[in-house]
Amino acid sequence: MDDPLPAQTDTGRPSLLRKPSPAPSDKVSSIVAAENGRDMPADLSGKAPLDQRMASLATALRKARIENAEHSAALADLRAAEIVRLEMLADALSPVLAQLPRDCDIFDVAVSPGERPRLFIDQIGFVEMDRDRRTYRFLQDTRHGRITLRETADIDETVDAATNYIAHRLIEREKALAVDYASGGAARVVRKTAAPDAVQKTGLANGKVFEAFLFFIEFLGSAAFFGLLAIIAMWVYKTYFS
Repeated sequence: MDDPLPAQTDTGRPSLLRKPSPAPSDKVSSIVAAENGRDMPADLSGKAPLDQRMASLATALRKARIENAEHSAALADLRAAEIVRLEMLADALSPVLAQLPRDCDIFDVAVSPGERPRLFIDQIGFVEMDRDRRTYRFLQDTRHGRITLRETADIDETVDAATNYIAHRLIEREKALAVDYASGGAARVVRKTAAPDAVQKTGLANGKVFEAFLFFIEFLGSAAFFGLLAIIAMWVYKTYFS
């Protein structure tokens, strides 16, 4: 009869027949899975899944659009505030513009809305708002560049500066008209407007002289033609009939 198998001892060692294989660790299984072509877990690869990345990009685009719209709205509000301040200045200048001569058309005060709203006094002078949207800047374009005539936050001071500018421009206009009159241009215009009948009579007389000259030329041509025919007839008669 065979001897019985030895029993497990108290030392905790396994028996000779039972020898369990060690279980592979999680790290080893992950490496094996990666080598076999299987996907690695998200926490080991360090990258978020594609769906999460697309969702985060869509969220960022939506946030950027909202910020852009808010920025555009803020710029529109600032531009509207500038236009309102310039219109207030134009209203304050209305009594001054009402005193201009009726034949003076060099001033066309109006607000020009745009990227930088401006209140034009004439073609070379205008008022715009500073960066703080509260300070009026009265500028003028010259042959040497753009100069600042006045810069203040007080609308009354800006009106005074614009009034002085209009007065100096009127003086320059009077000087230009005086020089034109002294050169004779205005005098010729006065003569033409004062005596239109004389100008018309002179034109009629010149037309009659020209018509008489044309008639004289036609008469000479006709006389020369008939004289030539008479000479030819005399030569034919003497040659063939005499």
